[in-house]
Amino acid sequence: MKSRIIETPGGRTSIQVFEGGSGPDLLFLHGAGGVLPGDPFLEALSRQFTVYAPLLPGYGESQGEENLRDMLDFTLHTHDVMGVLRLEKPLLVGHSMGGMIAAELAAVIPDCIDRLVLLAPAGLWDDAMPIADLFAMLPREMPEWLFHEVEAGTRLMTAGLRLDDTQFLQDFLVMNARRFGTAGKILFPIPERGLKDRIYRIRARTTIIWGKNDRLIPAAYGKAFAAAIAGSVLVTVPEAGHLLTLEKPDAVVRAITDGLKVVA
Repeated sequence: MKSRIIETPGGRTSIQVFEGGSGPDLLFLHGAGGVLPGDPFLEALSRQFTVYAPLLPGYGESQGEENLRDMLDFTLHTHDVMGVLRLEKPLLVGHSMGGMIAAELAAVIPDCIDRLVLLAPAGLWDDAMPIADLFAMLPREMPEWLFHEVEAGTRLMTAGLRLDDTQFLQDFLVMNARRFGTAGKILFPIPERGLKDRIYRIRARTTIIWGKNDRLIPAAYGKAFAAAIAGSVLVTVPEAGHLLTLEKPDAVVRAITDGLKVVA
Protein backbone atom coordinates (compact mmCIF):
# COMPACT_ATOMS: atom_id res chain seq x y z
CA MET A 1 0.00 0.00 0.00
CA LYS A 2 1.27 3.46 -0.87
CA SER A 3 0.77 6.48 1.38
CA ARG A 4 0.12 10.13 0.58
CA ILE A 5 -1.15 13.26 2.33
CA ILE A 6 -4.32 15.09 1.28
CA GLU A 7 -5.81 18.35 2.53
CA THR A 8 -9.52 18.70 3.23
CA PRO A 9 -11.47 21.86 2.30
CA GLY A 10 -10.62 24.98 4.26
CA GLY A 11 -7.40 23.42 5.50
CA ARG A 12 -9.31 21.84 8.39
CA THR A 13 -7.34 18.61 8.34
CA SER A 14 -4.28 17.07 6.73
CA ILE A 15 -4.88 13.37 6.17
CA GLN A 16 -2.59 10.42 5.53
CA VAL A 17 -4.22 7.98 3.12
CA PHE A 18 -3.08 4.45 2.32
CA GLU A 19 -3.95 3.39 -1.22
CA GLY A 20 -3.50 0.25 -3.27
CA GLY A 21 -4.98 -2.55 -5.28
CA SER A 22 -7.25 -2.71 -8.30
CA GLY A 23 -10.94 -3.16 -8.90
CA PRO A 24 -13.99 -1.25 -7.63
CA ASP A 25 -13.31 1.65 -5.26
CA LEU A 26 -13.47 0.81 -1.55
CA LEU A 27 -13.18 3.32 1.28
CA PHE A 28 -12.07 1.77 4.59
CA LEU A 29 -12.62 3.54 7.91
CA HIS A 30 -10.42 2.17 10.69
CA GLY A 31 -11.21 1.46 14.32
CA ALA A 32 -9.72 3.00 17.47
CA GLY A 33 -6.49 1.06 17.05
CA GLY A 34 -5.75 2.59 13.66
CA VAL A 35 -4.04 0.68 10.86
CA LEU A 36 -1.06 -1.64 11.31
CA PRO A 37 2.00 -1.35 9.02
CA GLY A 38 1.42 -3.89 6.25
CA ASP A 39 -2.10 -4.42 7.57
CA PRO A 40 -3.18 -7.93 6.43
CA PHE A 41 -6.80 -6.90 5.98
CA LEU A 42 -5.99 -4.01 3.67
CA GLU A 43 -3.65 -6.27 1.72
CA ALA A 44 -6.43 -8.88 1.39
CA LEU A 45 -8.92 -6.23 0.27
CA SER A 46 -6.49 -4.81 -2.28
CA ARG A 47 -6.52 -8.10 -4.19
CA GLN A 48 -10.13 -7.40 -5.21
CA PHE A 49 -10.65 -3.66 -4.71
CA THR A 50 -8.91 -0.33 -5.15
CA VAL A 51 -8.56 0.48 -1.46
CA TYR A 52 -8.45 3.93 0.12
CA ALA A 53 -7.78 3.92 3.87
CA PRO A 54 -7.59 7.44 5.35
CA LEU A 55 -6.30 7.85 8.89
CA LEU A 56 -8.29 10.08 11.19
CA PRO A 57 -6.54 13.16 12.61
CA GLY A 58 -4.47 12.03 15.57
CA TYR A 59 -3.45 8.83 13.78
CA GLY A 60 -0.21 8.38 11.89
CA GLU A 61 0.72 11.56 10.02
CA SER A 62 -2.85 12.93 9.97
CA GLN A 63 -3.33 16.32 11.61
CA GLY A 64 -6.20 18.58 12.64
CA GLU A 65 -7.82 16.62 15.45
CA GLU A 66 -8.75 19.88 17.18
CA ASN A 67 -11.30 20.46 14.40
CA LEU A 68 -13.18 17.23 15.09
CA ARG A 69 -15.33 17.81 18.16
CA ASP A 70 -18.43 15.67 17.85
CA MET A 71 -20.12 12.97 15.77
CA LEU A 72 -21.29 15.40 13.10
CA ASP A 73 -17.73 16.67 12.63
CA PHE A 74 -16.42 13.11 12.16
CA THR A 75 -19.22 12.37 9.70
CA LEU A 76 -18.75 15.48 7.57
CA HIS A 77 -14.97 15.07 7.71
CA THR A 78 -15.36 11.63 6.12
CA HIS A 79 -17.57 13.10 3.42
CA ASP A 80 -14.93 15.77 2.77
CA VAL A 81 -12.25 13.07 2.44
CA MET A 82 -14.42 11.23 -0.09
CA GLY A 83 -14.69 14.44 -2.10
CA VAL A 84 -10.94 15.10 -2.13
CA LEU A 85 -10.31 11.49 -3.19
CA ARG A 86 -12.97 11.90 -5.89
CA LEU A 87 -14.80 8.80 -4.73
CA GLU A 88 -18.36 8.62 -5.98
CA LYS A 89 -20.42 6.04 -4.12
CA PRO A 90 -17.53 3.72 -3.21
CA LEU A 91 -18.09 0.54 -1.25
CA LEU A 92 -17.87 1.93 2.29
CA VAL A 93 -16.37 -0.44 4.87
CA GLY A 94 -15.98 0.56 8.51
CA HIS A 95 -14.63 -1.41 11.45
CA SER A 96 -15.66 -0.74 15.07
CA MET A 97 -15.32 3.05 15.52
CA GLY A 98 -14.99 3.30 11.75
CA GLY A 99 -18.20 1.32 11.40
CA MET A 100 -19.91 3.83 13.66
CA ILE A 101 -18.73 6.69 11.43
CA ALA A 102 -19.69 4.77 8.28
CA ALA A 103 -23.21 4.13 9.58
CA GLU A 104 -23.59 7.79 10.52
CA LEU A 105 -22.45 8.92 7.07
CA ALA A 106 -24.88 6.53 5.37
CA ALA A 107 -27.68 7.86 7.59
CA VAL A 108 -26.90 11.59 7.47
CA ILE A 109 -26.04 11.75 3.73
CA PRO A 110 -27.76 8.63 2.36
CA ASP A 111 -27.33 9.57 -1.30
CA CYS A 112 -23.52 9.38 -1.11
CA ILE A 113 -23.36 5.63 -0.38
CA ASP A 114 -25.25 2.72 -1.91
CA ARG A 115 -23.12 -0.18 -0.59
CA LEU A 116 -22.16 -0.40 3.07
CA VAL A 117 -20.25 -2.97 5.12
CA LEU A 118 -20.15 -2.66 8.91
CA LEU A 119 -17.55 -4.77 10.73
CA ALA A 120 -18.47 -5.11 14.42
CA PRO A 121 -19.50 -1.43 14.51
CA ALA A 122 -19.92 0.68 17.61
CA GLY A 123 -22.78 3.18 17.75
CA LEU A 124 -25.67 1.40 19.46
CA TRP A 125 -26.05 0.80 23.19
CA ASP A 126 -28.03 -1.69 25.27
CA ASP A 127 -27.86 -1.49 29.07
CA ALA A 128 -28.47 -5.24 29.21
CA MET A 129 -25.18 -5.93 27.40
CA PRO A 130 -22.82 -2.99 28.05
CA ILE A 131 -19.80 -2.56 25.81
CA ALA A 132 -16.48 -2.83 27.64
CA ASP A 133 -14.60 0.41 28.31
CA LEU A 134 -11.49 0.22 26.17
CA PHE A 135 -10.13 3.41 27.72
CA ALA A 136 -10.05 1.87 31.20
CA MET A 137 -7.96 -1.12 30.12
CA LEU A 138 -4.25 -1.57 30.61
CA PRO A 139 -2.40 -2.54 27.41
CA ARG A 140 -1.78 -6.06 28.74
CA GLU A 141 -5.52 -6.55 29.25
CA MET A 142 -6.55 -5.62 25.71
CA PRO A 143 -5.75 -8.82 23.77
CA GLU A 144 -8.21 -10.93 25.75
CA TRP A 145 -10.98 -8.45 24.89
CA LEU A 146 -9.99 -7.99 21.26
CA PHE A 147 -9.02 -11.46 20.03
CA HIS A 148 -10.40 -14.99 20.00
CA GLU A 149 -6.84 -16.40 19.96
CA VAL A 150 -5.33 -14.27 22.73
CA GLU A 151 -1.69 -15.35 22.39
CA ALA A 152 -1.66 -14.86 18.62
CA GLY A 153 -3.41 -11.52 19.09
CA THR A 154 -0.81 -10.41 21.61
CA ARG A 155 1.94 -11.15 19.11
CA LEU A 156 0.13 -9.13 16.45
CA MET A 157 -0.33 -6.15 18.79
CA THR A 158 3.29 -6.12 19.94
CA ALA A 159 4.93 -6.83 16.55
CA GLY A 160 7.59 -4.20 15.89
CA LEU A 161 7.44 -2.71 19.39
CA ARG A 162 10.91 -2.13 20.78
CA LEU A 163 10.01 -2.66 24.41
CA ASP A 164 13.61 -2.20 25.58
CA ASP A 165 14.02 1.19 23.85
CA THR A 166 13.07 4.03 26.24
CA GLN A 167 12.82 6.69 23.52
CA PHE A 168 10.71 4.43 21.33
CA LEU A 169 8.34 3.73 24.22
CA GLN A 170 8.00 7.44 24.99
CA ASP A 171 7.18 8.18 21.34
CA PHE A 172 4.75 5.25 21.26
CA LEU A 173 2.91 6.50 24.34
CA VAL A 174 2.59 9.98 22.84
CA MET A 175 1.24 8.46 19.61
CA ASN A 176 -1.21 6.30 21.56
CA ALA A 177 -2.41 9.31 23.56
CA ARG A 178 -3.13 11.20 20.32
CA ARG A 179 -5.10 8.28 18.89
CA PHE A 180 -7.16 7.74 22.01
CA GLY A 181 -7.68 11.49 22.31
CA THR A 182 -9.37 11.44 18.91
CA ALA A 183 -11.30 8.21 19.51
CA GLY A 184 -12.48 9.31 22.94
CA LYS A 185 -14.47 12.18 21.44
CA ILE A 186 -17.06 9.73 20.14
CA LEU A 187 -16.39 6.54 22.11
CA PHE A 188 -16.01 7.79 25.69
CA PRO A 189 -17.65 7.28 28.13
CA ILE A 190 -19.91 5.08 25.99
CA PRO A 191 -19.87 4.64 22.18
CA GLU A 192 -23.36 6.04 21.59
CA ARG A 193 -24.07 9.39 19.93
CA GLY A 194 -27.68 9.08 18.83
CA LEU A 195 -27.27 6.70 15.88
CA LYS A 196 -30.36 4.80 17.02
CA ASP A 197 -32.45 7.86 16.13
CA ARG A 198 -30.95 8.17 12.61
CA ILE A 199 -30.17 4.62 11.55
CA TYR A 200 -33.56 4.21 9.87
CA ARG A 201 -32.35 6.70 7.22
CA ILE A 202 -29.75 4.24 5.87
CA ARG A 203 -30.75 3.19 2.36
CA ALA A 204 -27.47 1.58 1.30
CA ARG A 205 -27.38 -2.14 0.66
CA THR A 206 -25.75 -3.25 3.90
CA THR A 207 -23.75 -6.24 5.06
CA ILE A 208 -23.01 -6.54 8.79
CA ILE A 209 -20.12 -8.81 9.79
CA TRP A 210 -19.28 -9.85 13.35
CA GLY A 211 -16.72 -12.08 15.03
CA LYS A 212 -18.63 -14.84 16.81
CA ASN A 213 -16.37 -14.53 19.86
CA ASP A 214 -16.29 -10.73 20.12
CA ARG A 215 -15.96 -9.84 23.80
CA LEU A 216 -15.60 -6.08 23.35
CA ILE A 217 -18.85 -5.48 21.44
CA PRO A 218 -20.94 -8.64 21.87
CA ALA A 219 -22.11 -10.34 18.68
CA ALA A 220 -25.72 -9.83 19.82
CA TYR A 221 -25.31 -6.21 18.72
CA GLY A 222 -25.14 -7.54 15.17
CA LYS A 223 -28.80 -8.53 15.42
CA ALA A 224 -29.66 -5.04 16.69
CA PHE A 225 -27.96 -3.43 13.69
CA ALA A 226 -29.57 -5.90 11.30
CA ALA A 227 -33.00 -5.20 12.76
CA ALA A 228 -32.50 -1.45 12.44
CA ILE A 229 -31.20 -1.37 8.82
CA ALA A 230 -33.84 -2.47 6.34
CA GLY A 231 -32.79 -5.32 4.06
CA SER A 232 -29.37 -5.79 5.68
CA VAL A 233 -27.51 -9.10 5.76
CA LEU A 234 -25.81 -10.34 8.96
CA VAL A 235 -22.78 -12.65 8.73
CA THR A 236 -20.95 -14.21 11.69
CA VAL A 237 -17.27 -15.20 11.40
CA PRO A 238 -16.37 -18.19 13.62
CA GLU A 239 -13.24 -18.22 15.80
CA ALA A 240 -12.87 -14.46 15.57
CA GLY A 241 -12.99 -11.71 18.17
CA HIS A 242 -13.44 -7.96 17.83
CA LEU A 243 -10.34 -7.56 15.67
CA LEU A 244 -11.72 -10.00 13.12
CA THR A 245 -9.94 -8.05 10.38
CA LEU A 246 -6.59 -9.15 11.83
CA GLU A 247 -7.55 -12.65 12.96
CA LYS A 248 -9.53 -13.68 9.87
CA PRO A 249 -8.80 -11.18 7.08
CA ASP A 250 -9.48 -13.59 4.23
CA ALA A 251 -12.74 -14.81 5.79
CA VAL A 252 -13.92 -11.24 6.27
CA VAL A 253 -13.11 -10.35 2.65
CA ARG A 254 -15.04 -13.42 1.50
CA ALA A 255 -18.00 -12.32 3.64
CA ILE A 256 -17.83 -8.86 2.07
CA THR A 257 -17.79 -10.15 -1.51
CA ASP A 258 -20.44 -12.82 -0.79
CA GLY A 259 -22.62 -10.20 0.90
CA LEU A 260 -22.37 -7.94 -2.12
CA LYS A 261 -23.67 -10.78 -4.31
CA VAL A 262 -26.59 -11.38 -1.94
CA VAL A 263 -27.67 -7.75 -1.89
CA ALA A 264 -26.89 -6.99 -5.53
